[in-house]
Amino acid sequence: MRSGVWEPANTGRPCWLKICDPDVLLPEVPPGSDIRVLLPDDERFTELQDKLAVAGADTRRVRYLLEDESIVATGDDDNPRLVAAASECGLVRPGARRTTHASGPEAEAARDAFDVMWQANAPAGRTAERPVPVDSLLPAGWARFLPFGVLNPAQVEAAPHVLDSDANLVVVAPTGAGKTVIGMMAALRTVVGRGRKAAWLVPQRSLTDELNQELELWRRQGLRVERLSGEYSVDVERARRADLWVATTEKFESVCRSSSLREALSEVDCLVVDEIHLLGDESRGPVLEALLARMRGRESGMRIVGLSATVANAEQIASWLQARLLQIAWRPSRLTWQLPMVATHSDWNVVEAARTRLAAAIADRVTADGGGVLVFCGSKHHVRRTALVIAGRRGADVSRVHPDDLDRLHEACQSVGVGLHYKGWEHRREAEHGFRTRQLSVLVATSTVAAGVNLPARAVIVRDTQLGLRDLDVATVQQMFGRAGRVGAGENRGWAFLIVDETQRTAWQSRLVAGHTVRSQILSSLADHILAEVVQRTVGSLRQAEQWWVQTLAYHQGSSSPEPLRRAVEFLAEAQLLAVTEQPDDDFLLEPTDLGLLTARMMLSCTTAHELRSALARMDPPADPDEAERLLIDTVAAVVPKLTQVTVSEDLKPAVARLLDAEGRLAGRPAPGGTDSGSRVTIAPGDTARAALLAVARWPAAFGAHVRQVAGVPYAAMYPALEEAPRYLNWLGGQGLLGTVHPWCAIVGADLGRRIRWRRCQPHRGAGRLLWICEQMATAGYIEDTVELWRAAVARGIVSPDWTTTARPRHCRLDATEYAALLRDRATGTVIDLRTDRVAARAPSGAALVAWAGRAHRLTTARRGEAILVVPDADPPPDAAAVFTWRGDYHATGWLSDYSQLSG
Repeated sequence: MRSGVWEPANTGRPCWLKICDPDVLLPEVPPGSDIRVLLPDDERFTELQDKLAVAGADTRRVRYLLEDESIVATGDDDNPRLVAAASECGLVRPGARRTTHASGPEAEAARDAFDVMWQANAPAGRTAERPVPVDSLLPAGWARFLPFGVLNPAQVEAAPHVLDSDANLVVVAPTGAGKTVIGMMAALRTVVGRGRKAAWLVPQRSLTDELNQELELWRRQGLRVERLSGEYSVDVERARRADLWVATTEKFESVCRSSSLREALSEVDCLVVDEIHLLGDESRGPVLEALLARMRGRESGMRIVGLSATVANAEQIASWLQARLLQIAWRPSRLTWQLPMVATHSDWNVVEAARTRLAAAIADRVTADGGGVLVFCGSKHHVRRTALVIAGRRGADVSRVHPDDLDRLHEACQSVGVGLHYKGWEHRREAEHGFRTRQLSVLVATSTVAAGVNLPARAVIVRDTQLGLRDLDVATVQQMFGRAGRVGAGENRGWAFLIVDETQRTAWQSRLVAGHTVRSQILSSLADHILAEVVQRTVGSLRQAEQWWVQTLAYHQGSSSPEPLRRAVEFLAEAQLLAVTEQPDDDFLLEPTDLGLLTARMMLSCTTAHELRSALARMDPPADPDEAERLLIDTVAAVVPKLTQVTVSEDLKPAVARLLDAEGRLAGRPAPGGTDSGSRVTIAPGDTARAALLAVARWPAAFGAHVRQVAGVPYAAMYPALEEAPRYLNWLGGQGLLGTVHPWCAIVGADLGRRIRWRRCQPHRGAGRLLWICEQMATAGYIEDTVELWRAAVARGIVSPDWTTTARPRHCRLDATEYAALLRDRATGTVIDLRTDRVAARAPSGAALVAWAGRAHRLTTARRGEAILVVPDADPPPDAAAVFTWRGDYHATGWLSDYSQLSG
């Protein structure tokens, strides 16, 4: 690939063309020009190809060519000026079409993109390299752990680098080159070869599922593989005994912050990091960078093996990790990528419709030729709408099917071989299986599939240039493109299409030619990572924090000023997450507060947590449970970014508005006042999350095991809010013992958090305590047993954990001693004596007694089963009081007593 000054392949002036119209009028070309033409692989273009050959042009055929483009040199021979012109895609808009023009660097990018396509469609060369038997290259006995008995050229090239050195290693290879087996080699070297523990990090939960399935072979061979991801609580003993951990980056970091697994963590000898180029991802990158900055500076000698897609600054990443760099050029299939263009329009909906039609038309062309197609969309709504359009073009009756009518949508699409795939889609696994077995020829998906779910596809179509509310980055697009032409699926050629509008094409062409450059994102959440280092005791002072900063990729890339770090420390102190003490040597001692420990271990954003706590502190205590739940839900939905970003399509906004107007209490009745609240279509950021949380709180019966929609709002649209909110609500609940939020926030937060998490149980207000003890009896490693314990309790009429029997319930995972200790640590039997001048309580030792008057609240700790708070003469008499046990139970007076037991 070339860039900068034009360097012609021969002495002629360039005239490079992509032609998709067999009747096109060819431009006049000066004699001696370097004429190269790419034509569709279609017999209609044979006559044109013959004419071009007579004119001295070199031609190559490209299957599924959709771009009309010219790159020519104009001006004097001594100072040629490169000019590129591209036309709107004629596949869905024949006839007169718009054309964009580019010069300078943008024309050079068009030239380089042409050259990439020219090379990808060169005549087949020598016979492909033969695979090498595993036993001839790897240690004896390893073949039984690998999915295939042979290694491909990329794996053969990587093997000596993985096996013959302890040095950190970064392996850069195209998507589909078999990096998973390279990671397996590194893990086997540690687990089998040395008898030590290894950990394998992947960027998201779905990939832990996929890798976990691939490693089932290891389990059958006697190795202990333990999956750690957000959906699965960690069984500490199983994790300690495991040979290999498979974890998301976030879950592994949470393990690092947990004191219970600190010793097991020290036994990890090799860390395999899949998709290490995601260091540059805005959301996932900072956690990965902080983790690697810590690991690369450890004295334990942990080896880091990073597996990366192709990036422009691979040398810089390897240098930061003090790693050897292995760049593998071999790719199992040849990829042709294109940027078919749609016209811009003042009406956004017109452009969106054009994108959908073009995606469907490309899918038709490829599937008519017997190929499978992956269509990537930027949102779940676009997945459903695009799948429906494709199904309609393939003959399905979609005239009365709405994109949010999930049952009919699935039925219509399935009938013509179209599948859907996104988080929350209940037929996702079925769609994966159908696409793998070719029962489905089209799979329309969000980015989950791009990140590594190995599915067969001849072609990839990227419908959107945005992912949710943010622009796609080059790494994500390259990852999506890499799904095309998967060898394991019988495809050795791949075709990829990114649909762009006329304002985007030149920029995207330049970005794809330049490649993805990994840039540190850690400054955006620096406070979170400083707090995490202090919690893990890798940093204990400001000076040590500055030494840690030197280990980061941000510093390596030139962010050398310590000012951002110092500002982050100041913020953490102001937010009461960190205690900062000046030392005689001009250093500052850094220690986490109890609130800081709680926040770090729950992996919450320090900024968001502080904003939430501050907003609640400004409120007067509510007068009743209804007001309390509404205030808490409103605040969480307005403050937590992941909740404010949950949204729905325009046609669903009336349903969200109606649910909000009814405050979640629809249950078949009209909105309050008899008004048609469906006419309200303007909703604010966070309103979709508010509607979802209110519905769980006020209408739990709507959330059964197979819920599809709630009052016209698809459950899939609510799902992101229902998954994220409990983290912050449980964080508030955990502060009851600390006294860092008002007791009403802690009790209502704890109750709501558990009701939302366990919504399939359809729990009513006050269920939090019963769910709490069910969680305790299930234990973290078997947390799903909570559901069976809950159902058994409710079936027996139990409404709280305050039972008197000492017999262990069925499904309880605690032994007799542990169960007896749990019963002692309940708030059962707590008595609060509330007077004007003092508050006294009989409560478990170590529990916190908190009394309040208005916003002001005071705390003391129970000793030997008693706690007393004396009210100063100048203070008003207390309104109410609450007791919080160290294990998470509570008891309160006043209206908060409604949360002592299950109601309804």
